[in-house]
Amino acid sequence: MKNYIRTLVFYVVLVLSSLILGLSAIMILFVTKKPNWGHFHARLWGLIQLKTAGVKVKVIGREKIDTKNAYVYMANHQSWFDIFVLLAYIPGQFRWLAKEELFRIPVVGKAMEVIGYIPIDRSNRSKAFESLARAAEQIKKGTSVMIFPEGTRSKDGVLQPFKKGGFILAIQSQQPIIPISISGSYKILPKGKWLVKSGFIKVTIHDHIPTAGLELKDRNKLVEKVRAAILQGLSPDEQGLQRAA
Repeated sequence: MKNYIRTLVFYVVLVLSSLILGLSAIMILFVTKKPNWGHFHARLWGLIQLKTAGVKVKVIGREKIDTKNAYVYMANHQSWFDIFVLLAYIPGQFRWLAKEELFRIPVVGKAMEVIGYIPIDRSNRSKAFESLARAAEQIKKGTSVMIFPEGTRSKDGVLQPFKKGGFILAIQSQQPIIPISISGSYKILPKGKWLVKSGFIKVTIHDHIPTAGLELKDRNKLVEKVRAAILQGLSPDEQGLQRAA
């Protein structure tokens, strides 16, 4: 019964906070013309959802991020709670590279647009590469970008194969990648489920992986390095070792 009550409260708060903070971000950005204010709204939004759901978070390696530098952040994706955790606990400013469908959500989608998040149309290859090129230019100008290299949430919590688009972006920008491991979020809200459970999420921020001097032909090796780093911060079952055994 406790989980059902928690879930009801969570979704009510999610809707209300999305409307209130989304509209507030849009209005403030309209007046100030400063997208960074929007990210503060997003950070608060993430914290609210985590607190409402009763989720505790531990972050390891936060000191490895120099907020004066631009990075391509790459994190594994187990649950919608990954978004809340990254917004709430990753220091500094960053923008999301997100699927285009999210920008169609009322209020939230508009807020994402004015903050400067970058839509990716995965159904259109040429438009997707245009988005990557646009994101690379933003990174070169000093804006960090957050990516889920799996492309979507894992169906079973196990790290899935990586798509190459984010690595092409990183090479084009010539800025370092910071791999991020998120462990435990699958148990809180698995893909395809609606019942929210309280729990614990561990976030591990790894050493940056340089891309300066790399070319597109090097992307497969880059994928292997990032994947190996993210695996280090996951439990055996999230790595897929239990299933293999």
